[in-house]
Amino acid sequence: MESRFCVLDDTENLQTLISNTANNLHVERSKTLFEEIRASISNIDEEDRAFWRPVLPWGGVFAIKAGRKAISRTPLYVKINLKNTCTIDGFLMILYVILRDNQSFPQELAAFLGKQFVEHFLYLMDSCDYTTVKMLWIWDRMSKRQYRSEIHQAALEIDLFGNEHKNFTENLENLMSTVQESLCTNWSCPARFQELVQTTISISPAHELPHSDPIQSAVDEFFCPKILFCSQLGCDGLREFSQRVFRRGPPPFVILNMQQWKSEELSYVPYHLALCQTRYSLEGATLFNKEEHHYSAAFRIDGCWLHYDGLRGNNLILLHKPPELLLLSSLVYIRASNK
Repeated sequence: MESRFCVLDDTENLQTLISNTANNLHVERSKTLFEEIRASISNIDEEDRAFWRPVLPWGGVFAIKAGRKAISRTPLYVKINLKNTCTIDGFLMILYVILRDNQSFPQELAAFLGKQFVEHFLYLMDSCDYTTVKMLWIWDRMSKRQYRSEIHQAALEIDLFGNEHKNFTENLENLMSTVQESLCTNWSCPARFQELVQTTISISPAHELPHSDPIQSAVDEFFCPKILFCSQLGCDGLREFSQRVFRRGPPPFVILNMQQWKSEELSYVPYHLALCQTRYSLEGATLFNKEEHHYSAAFRIDGCWLHYDGLRGNNLILLHKPPELLLLSSLVYIRASNK
């Protein structure tokens, strides 16, 4: 089959289509998807601990109705096939649980991602329109450079193969944005004052792991003030770094990038963390299988752990015990004061 790569340079019409899909769906539901999952936890069969239907399955096909001009280009495609969506699926599942389980969080997140996006996201998840949920994230949040697209006859294929932190975490705008100021003691330093901004939280294990809590220690190292030799060329001064702080106050949730950690360094994962004098509680994690190059996720509802894997037939399973977080890609903590 002949195919060619294309650059998608006209997304406005498809974004409108996704918006209209959300607005035109009229699905009468007595419960949200979150309420159904929560109810199933107490009523689940001990021998079959799977949710009664698949949730947010891997991939997806987004059909464009005939007669509606979704994309103004030649050739005109009538459906979109999604591949390797596990790089966003686990985080989308955790994001949904966080927003439905914490009443004030949707309004807070709307300040970063937009009220319309948050409302459409929740509505589409509750309507089980999972492919449109993924299209909403791709077209509204992701850069065109973050995925590969290819046209096969009348179908567009979008391939999300890659890294979940690039496809999801880095697209949360300034939700977790932090700033740290630094000042060099050398008055002749070419860049004496600097302001270091980071939009994600990537922590590294210490060279000598502490005995008590290596993850809290790594978080403290990320935020704490410090004094280092100045790295400017020709400067022999010392650079004093201030305490790192969140630019817009403590966010409703944080995602810790754990890709640099090995399994033997994760013998202890804390259920509570202190970040900038704010207490956070463990809500979920994403896991990475290197052999399959596949991401899955685990999260808590009412203290019970569930495992989500969009590739499986029964893709949402209630666990007997907390998961072994040895193949971590990320840890997700929510601000405890609102729980």
